[in-house]
Amino acid sequence: MSLDSLSSLVHIPAGRYRIGSDRFYPEEAPSREIDLPAFQIERSPVTNREFAHFVRSSGYRTISERPADPQVYPLLTPEQRQPASIVFQAPPSAVDRSQPRQWWALVPGASWQHPQGPGSSIADLDDHPVVHIAYADAIAYCTWANRRLPTAEEWEVAARGGLKDADYAWGEDVNPNGRWMANTWQGEFPWQNDGLDGWEWTSPVGAFPANGYGLMDVCGNVWEWTSSAYPTPKAEQQRHIVKGGSFLCADNYCKRYRPSALIGQTLDTSTCHMGFRCALDAAD
Repeated sequence: MSLDSLSSLVHIPAGRYRIGSDRFYPEEAPSREIDLPAFQIERSPVTNREFAHFVRSSGYRTISERPADPQVYPLLTPEQRQPASIVFQAPPSAVDRSQPRQWWALVPGASWQHPQGPGSSIADLDDHPVVHIAYADAIAYCTWANRRLPTAEEWEVAARGGLKDADYAWGEDVNPNGRWMANTWQGEFPWQNDGLDGWEWTSPVGAFPANGYGLMDVCGNVWEWTSSAYPTPKAEQQRHIVKGGSFLCADNYCKRYRPSALIGQTLDTSTCHMGFRCALDAAD
C-alpha cells in the first residue's frame, strides 16, 4: 500500500462544537453542544481509483460481489442468493412516494465495478466516489489503509466546516447567488430529474466547492458510513448511522443533504449511492 494513493487528511482541532438541529427531522434533535478531541478526516470520499488500488493489493471482494450466506438468509432460494446490490431505477411517471420499492431494485451483478448493474462500468469514473459499499467493505478498506471510520459526531463537525449552526456546509442559503453547491436531485423525485446541478448520477469528488475546512462532497453525492450505531430495538437488524445525503436527495422528498441529517442503515446493505471516507486519530 502507498499512502500517496489515498485521500489526504484534514486536521480538525479539539473543541466544543454544536451538532444536531431542531429545524428538520426528529432524529437530528436536539441541537446540542459536545466536546470533541482533535482528529483527522479524509478530504473527500474514497474514490473508485482508490478502492480499485485496495482491491488489487488485497484481493478483497465486496459484500455485493459474494453470494448471500445461507446461514444468515435461510429462506432465500439459491437464485435469490446470487451476488446483487440495490440500484435506483427511475419510474417512467409519477408514483406514490410512500412506496420506495417502485424506484429501488435488487439487481444481480450490480457492484462497485458495475454501479448500475451488468453492462455498466467505472471505466470513466476513477474520480467518482466508490458506491455499493456495505459496512464491512468500508471497515476492510479502513483497516488496510491503517485508518478508521469517523464517528457520526466527528463527521458532522468536519462537514460543518467551522460554521456554528448553519443548515448547510456553506451557510443558510441552499443556492447562494443561484449556484448549486452539491450534487442533489432537482425536480420531482423520483421520476423527474432536471439535472440543474450538472449531474444526474454521482459526480467527481471536488466538482462542487469545498467547505471551510477544505472537505469536499460532505453534502450530496453519496451517503457515507460512520462507526456510530443507530438506535434500534433488539429484535431489529443492527444499523449504523450514515451521513451526508446523496445525488438522490430532493427537497420534495429527502432534505437530508445537510451536516446534521442522518439515517440508520443495516450493515449488510449496499446501494448505488452509498460510500464512505476514512478518519484517523489526531497526530501527537
